[in-house]
Amino acid sequence: MKKKVFYSLILALTLGLCACQKTDKDQTPPVISSEDFTPENCDIYYLGDTVKVHFLCTDNNELGNFNIEIHSNFDHHTHSTEAGSCEEEHEQSVDEHIEEEHNHLQGWIYNKDFSIPEGQTSYVADLEIIVPEDAEEGDYHFMLRLTDKTGWQTIKSASIKIIKS
Repeated sequence: MKKKVFYSLILALTLGLCACQKTDKDQTPPVISSEDFTPENCDIYYLGDTVKVHFLCTDNNELGNFNIEIHSNFDHHTHSTEAGSCEEEHEQSVDEHIEEEHNHLQGWIYNKDFSIPEGQTSYVADLEIIVPEDAEEGDYHFMLRLTDKTGWQTIKSASIKIIKS
């Protein structure tokens, strides 16, 4: 009987302590502002052009880092973060036979991580990425992955096109 009372008291004490503990875990992902975000969906770049990247990001506790990836969309795959597909808005569209060739090409890939200074809850990124002169023409995805200090991640993307001048 004494063992039952002892274990019951230990259990009650443990449950009481757990219920009183404050949880400081961050449950909020960082935010990428859509205002003044570049590149915009359906932007067109020429070989050798500069892709200007600009965005404001915030977090309730502390920002961590961000990653920018540009990869081909020759197979016309989608991401759940895309603004949507682009209509042909220019006269120099890629020929259909080139599109068929692209299905087996990898295209240009850009992938780089960037640190955000320690202690920041707000950060404005301004950088430039040069499109190589020898990049394959066609449709590409621009992907921004923003991570806060606790590991929450937010993704924003845009469909862009690279063509010859």
